[in-house]
Amino acid sequence: MAHPSPLPSGRTARDELAAAVPPPGLLTVDLDALARNYRRLRDLASPAICAAVVKADAYGLGVAPVAARLALEGCTRFFVATVDEGRELRRVVPEASIYVLEGVAAGAEHVVTACGLIPVLNSLEQIERWNRIGGAAVLHIDTGMARLGLDERDIERLAAEPSRLANIEIDHVMTHLACADEPEHPLNAEQLRRFDVLRRRLPPAPTSIGASAGIFLGPEHRGDLVRPGIGLYGGNPFRDRTSPIETVVTLSARVVQIREIAEPVTVGYGATYKARPPCRLAVCGVGYADGYPRAAGNICDAAFRGTRLPVVGRVSMDLTCIDVSALPPGAISVGDYVELIGPTITLDEVANAAGTIGYEILTRLGSRLERRYEGAF
Repeated sequence: MAHPSPLPSGRTARDELAAAVPPPGLLTVDLDALARNYRRLRDLASPAICAAVVKADAYGLGVAPVAARLALEGCTRFFVATVDEGRELRRVVPEASIYVLEGVAAGAEHVVTACGLIPVLNSLEQIERWNRIGGAAVLHIDTGMARLGLDERDIERLAAEPSRLANIEIDHVMTHLACADEPEHPLNAEQLRRFDVLRRRLPPAPTSIGASAGIFLGPEHRGDLVRPGIGLYGGNPFRDRTSPIETVVTLSARVVQIREIAEPVTVGYGATYKARPPCRLAVCGVGYADGYPRAAGNICDAAFRGTRLPVVGRVSMDLTCIDVSALPPGAISVGDYVELIGPTITLDEVANAAGTIGYEILTRLGSRLERRYEGAF
């Protein structure tokens, strides 16, 4: 098969054709803001070491540019969810410590060792498997989540049979806070108490406790290694506090048609909204297939150059309608881009309106969106 001939710039003719077609949706990632968020969390957590959680393709933003930029900021420790994520990340940060939160499954040992990954061991089975191989690992104590992790009976068995850990270099002992986004929740203190009791039955090792919210709760919620995730990417770590985090992500939708409404008409599937003249609608080329939540219709606002504008009718698979009547005539045209998420319409505002969380919004942003990165990486 013939390939497009390269142009003098190094771009192919196909690249030039693609560049001439404006994308219906843009996802702009401000890597400089990401770096500032990391520096703030790192400085606040000091003297604890600040790692970065880049699982799920760096929360949907692209693990290669995100991890590369964080490495430029001096981040040397990264957490991923799976062995495959760790293998991919190793190509980006060849010298970093990479921790795998799912641990090491049967058959994956050779990949973990070949890629120099550090498993987070969550069960006696994983500990037994890794003890046969030997090497660095994190021991995860469950103190109140009932997800992954060692429970009190597991810790008692390890304490009674130290040979189970004979070939394991305990890099850290960690736990995960269930309610750190609610600073006054009593489980926060109870988890710290349980963790302190249980970890003392294991060989001495540094600790890792706090993620994004835990960093802000104080030194006792941090440990020796903190693991921020959502706070790096612009999500508010707290439910009911003003966000201490800078916006990183802007989701923009291209206006594909302007509708002048001359008589009352319903908008979108289900006829859930009636537009009444005089009214102008901007039909934008992003929908729930791109990760903008279907529930945003008739609830969320969009923005154009700082002016908030209501999203009307149901969000459909490929399109979202916005009432732009508040703008002067001619102020917005086909080809302009409207902010759906960004500095005016925050990630958490959209998540709350849609009945979900910023984590889910970010990780569902679709592959049809053109991703653009601002800042060096």
